[in-house]
Amino acid sequence: MGWAMALLIWLHVVAAIAWIGESFYFVMLDNSLHPPDEAIAKQRGVFGELWAVHGGGFYHSQKYLVSPPRMPEDLHWSKWKSYVTWLSGFSLLIVMYLLQPGIYLIDPSVAALTPLTAAGAVLGFLLAGWLVYDTACRLLGARDLVLGIVIAAFVGVACYGSTHLFGAQAAFLIVGAMLGTIMTANVFFVIIPGQRKMVDALARGETPDPLPGKRGKQRSVHNTYFTLPVVFAMLSSHFSMLYGGRANWLALWLAMLGGALIRQYFVLRHTGRQDWKLPASAVAIFIGLIVAAAPAGRLGMAAPAEGAGAAVVKTAAIMPIIAARCAPCHAAHPRLMASAPAGIMFDTEAEIRGHAAVIEQQVVQVKAMPPGNVTHITKAERAAIGRWFDDGAK
Repeated sequence: MGWAMALLIWLHVVAAIAWIGESFYFVMLDNSLHPPDEAIAKQRGVFGELWAVHGGGFYHSQKYLVSPPRMPEDLHWSKWKSYVTWLSGFSLLIVMYLLQPGIYLIDPSVAALTPLTAAGAVLGFLLAGWLVYDTACRLLGARDLVLGIVIAAFVGVACYGSTHLFGAQAAFLIVGAMLGTIMTANVFFVIIPGQRKMVDALARGETPDPLPGKRGKQRSVHNTYFTLPVVFAMLSSHFSMLYGGRANWLALWLAMLGGALIRQYFVLRHTGRQDWKLPASAVAIFIGLIVAAAPAGRLGMAAPAEGAGAAVVKTAAIMPIIAARCAPCHAAHPRLMASAPAGIMFDTEAEIRGHAAVIEQQVVQVKAMPPGNVTHITKAERAAIGRWFDDGAK
């Protein structure tokens, strides 16, 4: 299982880098084109061109809105990187969450789901996300601003729904998986079929219908705005200060909004426009999240230790709590994991005291551990750990 996860994660990341890199490149290329200088290029139907230097050579890219005078036999299609990214990511979702729902996926304090119900809810979440998004695109058509607002609101609803169905850590990733599913579905159901219709019509000597191309272009633009939010969600297991808070759905939605604003800045920059309000707004959002995620933050995302002022709690007193609630994963020979996550172990008093700050943050402040409260830690036990830390972890 460990090797399956390691290799799938590696494949998923490599495929995603290739897909996102190619997507970013074509967005840059599309927005950096200039009308051709040579009259003969215009006569051939060249819409725009770009000269670039890279790797010791010069490159001359040209774009045809319809087709070049001769359709090349070796035509590159941008699809398999997207498909491999989704297939590897879905496989990871199965291995890490659906096959072991009690660890990360199900949190009884959020929703009392059975393993089968939780797995069905995850699959339904991915499917419903695509159906709602695709319906909105078809109904609103070319009304891009309205459509963008609707999609942003829908993502907010998805963030709220996911964090009220699943364990917090899984909830963040599932929203990212939903957006990633939408991106790949755009490629599979809209972009590639539209391009095939265009190529087939040109091969028959017919004038292609422009509508599939316009739809494909719109979905491609949506994909580029989804990219940074999806990457944030995929890495969110490292952000316990966000997913462990009471307003975690809002934190996720705001972080995704910040990512979209940053992406918009670079999209405009490729056209020669510098709108510094976009990254400045993103920075303001993340500063707000940092402030709010601190203990007793304005959004209530984290709370101070309960029961302060009671008798001094020493390490010996909390060792049984750690042994029962934390050591099932964090030990030299854990029983819930193949190995201790991040190599952190709590077998000895010295190891517990050495990780006092991490324990207090994860268990008391953001309550991200134990994941899904799989070991059933109580509020009183969390409060005892908080008092132990406040008393100096002696």
